[in-house]
Amino acid sequence: LLPAGKRDARPTSPIRQAGRLPYLAFRAFAREFQVETTAARAHVLPPLQDNDAPPASDAADAADAAADAGGVGSVGVVVGGVVAAGGDVGGGRGVSPWLDAWLRLRKNRLAMAGLVTLALLVLPCLFGPAFSPYDYMEQNLDLGAAAPGAAHWLGTDDLGRDQLVRILTGGRISLMVGLCATVVALVIGITYGAVAGYRGGRLDAAMMRAVDIIYSFPFPIFVILLMTFFGRNIYLLFAAIGAVEWLTMARIVRSQVMAVKRMEFVEAARALGFGRGRIIFRHILPNILGPIVVYITLTIPSVMLLEAFLSFLGLGVQPPMSSWGTLIKEGAEKMEEYWWLLAIPGFVFSLTLLSLNFLGDGLRDALDVRSSRD
Repeated sequence: LLPAGKRDARPTSPIRQAGRLPYLAFRAFAREFQVETTAARAHVLPPLQDNDAPPASDAADAADAAADAGGVGSVGVVVGGVVAAGGDVGGGRGVSPWLDAWLRLRKNRLAMAGLVTLALLVLPCLFGPAFSPYDYMEQNLDLGAAAPGAAHWLGTDDLGRDQLVRILTGGRISLMVGLCATVVALVIGITYGAVAGYRGGRLDAAMMRAVDIIYSFPFPIFVILLMTFFGRNIYLLFAAIGAVEWLTMARIVRSQVMAVKRMEFVEAARALGFGRGRIIFRHILPNILGPIVVYITLTIPSVMLLEAFLSFLGLGVQPPMSSWGTLIKEGAEKMEEYWWLLAIPGFVFSLTLLSLNFLGDGLRDALDVRSSRD
């Protein structure tokens, strides 16, 4: 017999470890999602009677199924062997995490104002030029630069081109550059940062030192070199900007993964024998959507600004195509004579950035797992 103080030091048999798996799964998910808060939002289950208690095998199967769903991706919480708040709960419907996030987003007035404003800006850019009597390349040299009026609501430039159509067409280019380059940065940054944060150790140190080395290069100069080497193509512009914008995303994801991987629902997934890829992409990443979404709303305007800088140097969008950056650059050159060429595109561009910031803040609060407990 071991002394009283050393009884806990006895080696645990594999059978005993396997028997603790349902308990680990229950404890992890119960603490992560707070059963009391979830039950308050959904229909509360009536208390189980002694003769209604499910057998231990059913409870273990329910715990395994809940742990297999993982993190935020799973809505159910195992309570006495019954998966609650994920689907039908005691005959009632539970609240999915995305529906819950949408309900919380609707309560944020600034976020909804940003969403509505962004929709009012994006939809005309997508469909407006098709209904305009003018083409963005159509010139009227006899008219020249005209102030806003009945024929041309936002005026014309020095070549007589309708400014409204040019702003709408330029919005397509700017938004497409922002979205496509951000997607490239997300794919690279999330994968790179998640692997580095989860593995840790020497691999993490080597991967982060590589990021630091790339960070030491000036971003615009690096993009200029890529554009000069591969040529001036709008699709290469997406890849070139995305190839330098993923570094900050990798750092953010790495720090978040290092914090989340120590939580108990990840330990339960490891105890159930799930692979690293499944744990990272199905259990950890859904729990860090808040910071990722916020950084997306900051990356899109920064990409637009970088595209405007490249267009100013002649390496971005090439004429006769235009973007908001090129319109602002052209308006800045003639702002003393034709104020509308700078004021109107600058106002639209600023309003877009402001809407993205408000929407990003609201999405951060709506998707944050911890704030949903309040």
